[in-house]
Amino acid sequence: MVATKKMQNKITAAAKDVLLAPVYLYQGHKIKRDTVRLPEPNGERHGQVQLNNSPITSKGKSNNILNLMVVGDSAAAGVGSQTQQEALVGHLIPILTEQAAIQSAFDTLNWSLQATTGHTSFDILRRLYVLPAPSQPIDVMVLSVGVNDTTSKVSAAQWQQQVENIIAIAQRKFGVRELVFLSLPPMAQMPAIPAPLNNFVGAKAAILDNSLQQICAAHDNVTYMATNFARMIEEHSNGTPIDIRVMFASDGFHPSSLMYGYWAQQVAELIVKLLDSSTTKLSS
Repeated sequence: MVATKKMQNKITAAAKDVLLAPVYLYQGHKIKRDTVRLPEPNGERHGQVQLNNSPITSKGKSNNILNLMVVGDSAAAGVGSQTQQEALVGHLIPILTEQAAIQSAFDTLNWSLQATTGHTSFDILRRLYVLPAPSQPIDVMVLSVGVNDTTSKVSAAQWQQQVENIIAIAQRKFGVRELVFLSLPPMAQMPAIPAPLNNFVGAKAAILDNSLQQICAAHDNVTYMATNFARMIEEHSNGTPIDIRVMFASDGFHPSSLMYGYWAQQVAELIVKLLDSSTTKLSS
C-alpha cells in the first residue's frame, strides 16, 4: 500500500513537471539572461601560517604541518564576496588558526584553494587529475560540488560515479587523511530562482545531496557535512526576524560574505573534530 502510494506520488510529480516544462524552460533562460555574473574575488589562493612561533626550516617545513586544500566550484572560489579575505577560505583560515586544538597539534598550516566558477563534479575530477601530486599528503580536503551538476544535464548515475572517482583520486594521489564534502545548498530558497522552477531545481539538488550522503557513509575517512543554514540565520538574527536575502550575494544565487563567515565557522568546527578523532585513532 505504501509502495503504491509512493509510486502514485512519483507519477503525479512527473506529470506535473511535464506540464510545467515550458515554464521551467522560460524561467531558466530568463535567469541566464538577467542574472548578474559576479567575478571570482581577488586574493591569495595559497599560503602558510606559522603557529605558536614555531621555527621553520630552510625548506619551509616545521615538525608538525597541517595541509589543507579546498576544492570546488564558485562557492569554494568565494564568488559573492569582494575579496578572498571575505570568502569561505578567507574566513576559514583565521578561525582554524585560533583553535586551541590546532595550535597544540600543529606548528604550521599550509593551505591552498583550487576552485573555479561553473565547475561540475566532472570538472573537479579532471582538475584533480591535472594537478601535480603534493610533496606531502593532504590532511584535510574540503569539497564544494553539486550546484552546477544540479543545473546541468548530469544524471544521478553520472553524479554518483564522478563522486566515487573524486574520492578515489583524492585518497590515492593526494593521500587525503580526511575528505569532507559540503552539502548542497537549499536551492529552492535562492532568491534568484523563481517559483515554480525553484521547487524543480530544489528537488534535483535534494536527490544529488541524498546520494552524496550515502556515498560518503560508505567510505572510511569521508565525511558529509550537512551545512546548518537554520543555525546561520539564528546566529545572525539573534531572535529577530531577518530577510533571508542578506545571506545571499547581489545575484541572489551565491553566498554573501556574511554567509561565508558563518559557513566557515561550521567547517572549522568539523575539521577540528575530525582531526581530533583521527589523532585519537592513530594513538590508540
